[in-house]
Amino acid sequence: MPKTENWQWYVEQFAPTEQHHHAVARVYYAGRSQFQDIGIIETPVFGKMLILDGDTQSSQADERIYHEALVHPAMAGAPDCSEVLILGGGEGATLREVLRHPAVRRATMVDIDGEVVELSKQYLPEWSAGAFGEPRARVIIGDALKFLAEDKDRYGVIISDLTEPLEDSPSNPLFCDAVFRDIKNRLAPGGIYVLQASTAGFHNLSLHAKMARTLRKHYKHVASYYTHVPAFDNDWAFIACSDGVDLSRLDEGQIEPYCSELRGENFFYDAQTHRRIFALPLYLRRALAQGGETF
Repeated sequence: MPKTENWQWYVEQFAPTEQHHHAVARVYYAGRSQFQDIGIIETPVFGKMLILDGDTQSSQADERIYHEALVHPAMAGAPDCSEVLILGGGEGATLREVLRHPAVRRATMVDIDGEVVELSKQYLPEWSAGAFGEPRARVIIGDALKFLAEDKDRYGVIISDLTEPLEDSPSNPLFCDAVFRDIKNRLAPGGIYVLQASTAGFHNLSLHAKMARTLRKHYKHVASYYTHVPAFDNDWAFIACSDGVDLSRLDEGQIEPYCSELRGENFFYDAQTHRRIFALPLYLRRALAQGGETF
């Protein structure tokens, strides 16, 4: 094996003064779609990784931490998860996790970038694990804004697995009051909307707090939660929104039966993990309690 100084490096820029480096063992794909730069590489520590616009989306070694955290708290707490809508999620791992539950009658996934979906099928089949071919899956390549405006169905759970709403991101138009209203209109009574919601580290939580402040205008219960994702080298946050269910207070007696019904074994999520991820540190609670900018 070559010495590290001879390897190529994937450098993820977090800030003008902060970079995270991953040695590259193999490049599967590097190119640009109509919407974003796409990279699929293999690293010695994290295995295969999907990179969009220079940001790590998921890694082979720990993607189940992220995807189980995104999907299962909401699914466990929803009164009805027979119809689930996924916004984004091109790798297919969010779809995979949703379809692990037998109560799901149909999972609809809407992603704008068909190239990410096809490249994930080709190079990252472990992520979807056959989910794209499941009869219960409805995969739509198209604009989520258009879908939300035209769709008339209701969903017990809506999951947003979109990239962060940075200015140059194709997800940016989806983070505003008008879209949040459209999403709520697609929720069934008592339904839950959950979204990946940027970083929760003490040094870079401002975008997450801005998301939470905005969503409080639309829902009775807005609960932040987070976990460390090693490939991201950061604490990653999520937000669960509902008028009927406060996921931060979900009873253990509801979580364990839910997990026991899932196809296959969980890697990350169970009742004890649920308690931990909703137990926020003081600095994050203080930031979320403060007023400030909204979308």
